[in-house]
Amino acid sequence: MNTTELTKLSHRLLVIDDNPRIHEDIRKILCPAAIGDLAEDAAELFGDVPSTSQLSDFEIDSAHQGQEGLALVEKSLAEGRPYSLAFVDVRMPPGWDGIETIQHIWKCHPDLQVVICTAYSDHSWDGIIQKLGKSDSLLILKKPFDNVEVLQLAHALTKKWVVTRQARSRLDNLESVVERRTAELVRANEQLRAEVARRSEVEAALRQSEERFHKSFEAALVALAILRADTLEHTDVNGSYLSLIDQPREAVIGKTPMELNLPENGACFAAAIKTLRTGQQIHNLELNFRCGANVIKQTLVSIVPLLLGERACFLAAVLDITDQRRLESQLRQSQKMEAIGQLAAGVAHDFNNLLTIIIGHASIQLMKASVDLDVGKSFQQVKLAGERASGLTRQLLAFSRKQVLKRQAVDVAHTVRNMEKMLARLVGETIVFEVRCAENLPCVLADESSLEQVLLNLVVNARDAMPDGGKLTISVDAADLTQADVRRHEDAREGRFVILVVTDTGCGMDAETQRRLFEPFFTTKPVGKGTGLGLSTVYGIAKQHEGWIELQSQMGAGTTFRIVLPATNEVAKPRETSFIVKRSADHQERILVVEDEPQVRAYVCDALRHHGYQVLDADCGQKALDVWQGAGANVDLLLTDMVMPNGISGGTLARMLRERQPDLKVIYMSGYSPEITANGDLLNEAHNFLPKPFSQGKLLDIVDFAMNPKERAQPETSLVAPTPVAATA
Repeated sequence: MNTTELTKLSHRLLVIDDNPRIHEDIRKILCPAAIGDLAEDAAELFGDVPSTSQLSDFEIDSAHQGQEGLALVEKSLAEGRPYSLAFVDVRMPPGWDGIETIQHIWKCHPDLQVVICTAYSDHSWDGIIQKLGKSDSLLILKKPFDNVEVLQLAHALTKKWVVTRQARSRLDNLESVVERRTAELVRANEQLRAEVARRSEVEAALRQSEERFHKSFEAALVALAILRADTLEHTDVNGSYLSLIDQPREAVIGKTPMELNLPENGACFAAAIKTLRTGQQIHNLELNFRCGANVIKQTLVSIVPLLLGERACFLAAVLDITDQRRLESQLRQSQKMEAIGQLAAGVAHDFNNLLTIIIGHASIQLMKASVDLDVGKSFQQVKLAGERASGLTRQLLAFSRKQVLKRQAVDVAHTVRNMEKMLARLVGETIVFEVRCAENLPCVLADESSLEQVLLNLVVNARDAMPDGGKLTISVDAADLTQADVRRHEDAREGRFVILVVTDTGCGMDAETQRRLFEPFFTTKPVGKGTGLGLSTVYGIAKQHEGWIELQSQMGAGTTFRIVLPATNEVAKPRETSFIVKRSADHQERILVVEDEPQVRAYVCDALRHHGYQVLDADCGQKALDVWQGAGANVDLLLTDMVMPNGISGGTLARMLRERQPDLKVIYMSGYSPEITANGDLLNEAHNFLPKPFSQGKLLDIVDFAMNPKERAQPETSLVAPTPVAATA
């Protein structure tokens, strides 16, 4: 509220008196109409006769009782036009007296200036003060009162009310400003404290971040280096980086990678730095590093810009992928060999079916007494060629690991000793031959004839690598392989193993030859000197025995083959023998022949019928079950191929029929090799397994033996021995 508005409000007066004349007198004194009559009084008050504009125009309201006065005060406050001064009579019977009226009025309007008008001394000043309290807004005017005194009081007290309200307004404004400024200062102080706290947190987080970065930098397994962006000097490196480049820290800090001769391809590294300086980043750049003496490591390099303080730097991460690339190469080689093996297995299996037909029909013709001599010789050559081809398919199956082996506990050292004299004659007198076998070696679960074939092929391969003589060493030992040993080869694993080592001092092999060494039909020998199946056969046999081959060779420095086979706690048993059956001419037994190849099935059925057997046949497992059911379960022998279509293999078919007829005899046929247990049935080449291709005589021998197991001749070695093929270099 401004001064003008306050001045107008200050002229509102209230007179509370039970005497109407008092009201009239005060109004005459204070209202402008009375100025002329009071000129002398005004001159005395102001020193001169004032003009109308110099005197206040008071607005006076009247009340004759205290309650009426309180009501007017409350109304003025509600309207926002409060009274500034009240003239209150002390005696106002009946009702409240002046003192009680003032008490009630001050409760709602404590700023009101009060002049107590009294003609009596009913209340002393001390008594009034005791009832109303000390106040600078209270005066006493004795009746009868002087006009000048009334006028003076009115002007002075209203002026005082204005000044007081102005002062209070100023104080309120000042307090508001102080409160506002105080609040602003409090908020600013709180913000400052929050900022200080935030800065403290940021600094603490920065310290923790720097500490974590430093610890992570030092502990990282990836090689890390910080280079200055302008000079490329190393400012910091971690332990992995020093281990990678095989240099001490003091020799690295302050030097550039080019000064340390680290990048093998300096132009490629320079191009990467040029790219970095355009604001780009480098990710997974393949770069060879020179690490130590004559050591080249394949690495992936990633470089990103880094700001350390005000210095621009590069953070380089170098990942050694030498072992990874080597393993990837080995894996690709292994996958290639696996693919070739699958192809070889399929070819060998189908080829064995064809050879069965060729050898079988040749043997049938040879058994005829009326065959012409020249024709007989021709059939004999056909039969011999078929058997030689059968030897090749056996090696294909060995390479592809599709042959079925007869695995049992074998003492490798004993096997080597048994072959020592034969191998010595094989290598000749120009080669020094030495065998070293450790004592008390554990056995391995292996097919002994396959191990003999491995040894024979490796020795022949070593002999051919030393045409001018040299030294050939065969050793057998055991070893407990650890995690460190496992890294040498992708197939290696921890455990106890028996290791067969064949070392020669021959011509050695270059890297390209080593890469393709175990591929079938790959050979470095002249045409007609090797089939290229020897080492691929060794590879397949080692893999099928859950082992692996390690090769070390260098041109002009010889070659070492390490055949690693898992050891077993089983004890070796004597080698099994087979028997030649005394053949009977008269048979009444019923045989169920199951073979999916029509020509093979026809040949087998004809041979058996010609020999007097009753023969039923089927081309798959499901039809065999139907035929067996139609025969009234009156079948003495099941002669079945092991691999057949439509989801029922020979082993499955045999188990299903034996559940219905436990005494059923079973003979398996297969184009795969015969040397292990398959599907839980013991496969023995002389007892219940007939490998393809087979002649009529072998077919009848094994069938007759199955029908009459007590009629045996003297024991002899396996009916079909694998034909070793010279290894390739």
